[in-house]
Amino acid sequence: MKFGVFDHMDDSGLPLAAQFEARLRVIEAYDRCGFHGYHVAEHHATPLGYATSPSVWLAAVAQRTRRIRIGSLIYILPLYHPLRLVDEICMLDALSNGRMMLGMGRGISPIEAGFYGVEADEMQARYFEASELILKALQTDRLTHEGRFYQVRDVPMTLRPVQRPHPELWYASRSPESFAWAARAGANTVTLAIDDQVRMLTDSYKSAWVEAGRAPEALPLVGVSRHIVVAPTDAEAKDLARAAYARWLASFRKLWIDHGHGVLLRDLYPDTWDELEAMRNGCAGSPQTVLDYTRAEVDRCGVNYLVSWFAFGNLPAEASIRSVELFAGHVMPAFA
Repeated sequence: MKFGVFDHMDDSGLPLAAQFEARLRVIEAYDRCGFHGYHVAEHHATPLGYATSPSVWLAAVAQRTRRIRIGSLIYILPLYHPLRLVDEICMLDALSNGRMMLGMGRGISPIEAGFYGVEADEMQARYFEASELILKALQTDRLTHEGRFYQVRDVPMTLRPVQRPHPELWYASRSPESFAWAARAGANTVTLAIDDQVRMLTDSYKSAWVEAGRAPEALPLVGVSRHIVVAPTDAEAKDLARAAYARWLASFRKLWIDHGHGVLLRDLYPDTWDELEAMRNGCAGSPQTVLDYTRAEVDRCGVNYLVSWFAFGNLPAEASIRSVELFAGHVMPAFA
């Protein structure tokens, strides 16, 4: 069992430079406390995501940490030329001394893709072609590719990743078919799903992994992501979580509402923190409360990786750091 962190880098109310510095201090706590991985989202033109260039952000993170693995969950491949992203991946793998995690996907928001002139019905096809090209480029000295969207002819691949043949792969989804594909590809996975859907996804992954002729004990990380706030008492943790979740939720919904699409993913993210906790999609409480929740959630979901959101909304950096330290001191040792 391993523990990681997910970060939208959503609006906190601080000036941008101050928010970046505050978040870097929280990430230093993740590194100090022994978390396995730090995963940052990519979003554009929305207060949901201020790490609009994950590579730039992760380059800063690489210099402020020493052990924790770092990566984007996910790079929105339709928004990149694959050759440019290959260079960034190789640079980040070197800057982090081989700690890069390569998360790739098509992206969830056709609104954001539209800002870049990418049509919604092209996003999946662009993702498939770009991912194929990127993995090929990371494993060859000269690259030639003739495809629908990208044509590359005899390009020298002068930058190489530290991790061979390429950095470890990550994929995020709520689809059983995608989870099975990730197992066949040997990719680590994370889902936002709740209830019985999570177990369906993790069972799908494990079945596909074994059917591909791989040993169960060699299973990659199969994770679930949850909002977590830890404080000395349940009451204090819930007060912090309620205010922070309200601000995060407003950022999460804003772009979709502004463009007339209504509320996004209400089945996962309801109107209040108390409703979220009732759905078991997060937990705010004392160390014992969060330990009990974590034990139950890991068993219910069948995962070997819990990815927590410790910094979101207007949670002060000091509250997030205390939450991280309490989680690392009281919850993680129970799974050692």
